[in-house]
Amino acid sequence: MRHFSVWAGVAAISIALFLNACSTNGTGVLKIDFKSPVTEQGNTSFSLSSFSIDALMNGSMSLYSVVSAIDAAATDSSISCIYMRPDNLSASLAQMEEIRASLKRFRDSGKSIIAYCESLTNESYYIASVADRIVLNPASENYITGLATSQLFLKDALDALGVDVQLIRHGKYKSAGEMFTRSDFSKENYEQNKVMVTSLWNSMCQEISDSRGLGDGEFAGWVDNLSLTAPEVFKEYGLVDELWHKDQLDDYICEIAGIPVIKMVRFVSLKKYIEKQAKVQKKRNKKSKGKIAVVYANGEIVMSSDQMSTSGDVIVGRDLASTLAKVRNDDNIKAVVFRVNSPGGSVVASELIKRELDLLRAKKPVVASYGDYAASGGYWISAEADRIFTDRTTLTGSIGCFSMIPNVGGAFHKIARVNIATVGSSKHSDMMAGMRQLDEAEVEFLQNQVEEIYDRFTTIVSNGRKMSKDSVDNIAQGRVWAGSDALDINLTDEVGGLKDAIAYAAGLIGVDNYGLVEYPESVPFSFMSLLASDTDLDETVTSDSESQVSSMLGRTLPFAAVVRRSKSPVMMARMPVVYSFD
Repeated sequence: MRHFSVWAGVAAISIALFLNACSTNGTGVLKIDFKSPVTEQGNTSFSLSSFSIDALMNGSMSLYSVVSAIDAAATDSSISCIYMRPDNLSASLAQMEEIRASLKRFRDSGKSIIAYCESLTNESYYIASVADRIVLNPASENYITGLATSQLFLKDALDALGVDVQLIRHGKYKSAGEMFTRSDFSKENYEQNKVMVTSLWNSMCQEISDSRGLGDGEFAGWVDNLSLTAPEVFKEYGLVDELWHKDQLDDYICEIAGIPVIKMVRFVSLKKYIEKQAKVQKKRNKKSKGKIAVVYANGEIVMSSDQMSTSGDVIVGRDLASTLAKVRNDDNIKAVVFRVNSPGGSVVASELIKRELDLLRAKKPVVASYGDYAASGGYWISAEADRIFTDRTTLTGSIGCFSMIPNVGGAFHKIARVNIATVGSSKHSDMMAGMRQLDEAEVEFLQNQVEEIYDRFTTIVSNGRKMSKDSVDNIAQGRVWAGSDALDINLTDEVGGLKDAIAYAAGLIGVDNYGLVEYPESVPFSFMSLLASDTDLDETVTSDSESQVSSMLGRTLPFAAVVRRSKSPVMMARMPVVYSFD
């Protein structure tokens, strides 16, 4: 086991330099408290899944605005250092990766970062580890245990209700729908999830180890052995530099700076700094020689607005296609960055979006930037972009499709003692009514459609990625890949965030002084607007898996939503679940 006896002395010197730079010489400290959640576009919608009073009152910050502000601070002579509280951060893994990369760039510029943590989790330490100095509360509770994800399986519950679900799919890894047809992971589904979660965790561990000067596998080994317990252990292993209460950190800042109270240090909040940078960008847009449009595709892909989810995070195919047409016809826009954060959805809606994107690419370059997800339909719509940037923690691929047909006729009889009798004009006219099992001919009919869609999907990927269809099929089959692995199998071109994609797009058009416009336009969020909306707060806090259960079983009768959905069966190119990691 390594010991770090020199850390205390180095820490004192570094903090002294840090604080002297940030106090009396007229420069400020960029304070990042992460009280507002980070979202893809910022203030366009709001979910109470991460409920807090601060979040309700402050709204959200867009990922691009956070990253841009930190990058601007690196070259701003009025900002000498960053002081951050990472344990407040509410963001996805991919968003954290991009924020951490911007913090690393800030540190590489020669400026310092200090992080104060009152507790440590996988995510908060991942962000904190980029700092020069990490101060941990000596009474902290610490839970760095690695990544895990759980999935619900409803077959036993549906069996008890008399509901049968038939799943038609292509791809042994296309596990979407298995939650309704199985009681546990299939072998292939377990395999892809194990590889994916391990890859995400390895990426995080590598970045942490690089920042803290740890040996290969050292940090991961401590986590596996549950060695990271008391705060003293974190300091002994060199994972943190000081064990101080907040008032002790404040006192030390005052002592080193030679000022009586902490309030005299000139802190600049991240939110205020973002507002300042927005004004700078607005002036730049007016002087620009050409514009780059960032078009956000954020959420599940649906065909029409009446399929909106309670969280509001959907891509309406017709609306996004219309937006892309508008961008295509705007001669002031010279290039497009297509920011994809989608687990997929409707095949028809995905193809509608892709067609409009094809027309757009014929007139101007399109660079794709992947957020948390660019899977199934999310990959369908972007696979032919001129270049694809991905985060290491992006989930992508899932090249496959499926359809599900519920049979609730047995449930009507089992629960309500109601019998269903049907009269139809044709032999198979009631096959989509959801009141009986499909016969062999009907299953074959749907399977043929699934095969045609899969062939279309692999053709798109083959054309976009310059690969043979056999090569695509080998990495497809519905399998979900972590971004770091997707790069190795040629599903993407480069590891990088949204800012990297924008810079690449600017290079394609040879414009340094470019303006930046976003589509759809952000809608300001306020607490009063939430109260004025007809959002069901109980539904808003429902997790993705729970909302799938609610939509499948219904709120009044267990099979009501199934009946409703069975009237409009669709082919889906979608990930099995929207992942959350503990």
